Amino acid sequence: QVQLVESGGGLVQAGGSLLLSCAASRSISLYTMGWYRQDPGKQRELVAAITSGGRTNYADSAKGRFTISTDNAKNTMYLQMNRLKPEDTSVYYCNALEISIAYWGQGTQVTVSS
Repeated sequence: QVQLVESGGGLVQAGGSLLLSCAASRSISLYTMGWYRQDPGKQRELVAAITSGGRTNYADSAKGRFTISTDNAKNTMYLQMNRLKPEDTSVYYCNALEISIAYWGQGTQVTVSS
């Protein structure tokens, strides 16, 4: 089992940047890690993911603007978000996938003003 705690959300103007962090309670080196976001009344959707081997996958909306990374020495995952748009406003969740078991953080709010 692993506990995940997100941080770094907040209010930013369109065109700005934010760095989200996800601190894990144990090593994440063997997990597939991901960032998801969810709006009220909508399904949670994948933003970006990174495998234990370093392979990354991005939603079309995130490609070219967001970068996912991990620091295994710090048991931390990051999401660097650049050129933010109002439609990026959402609650962002950290996810760790261990075979068929998914662990979630509590979420962090990102609000992008126009």
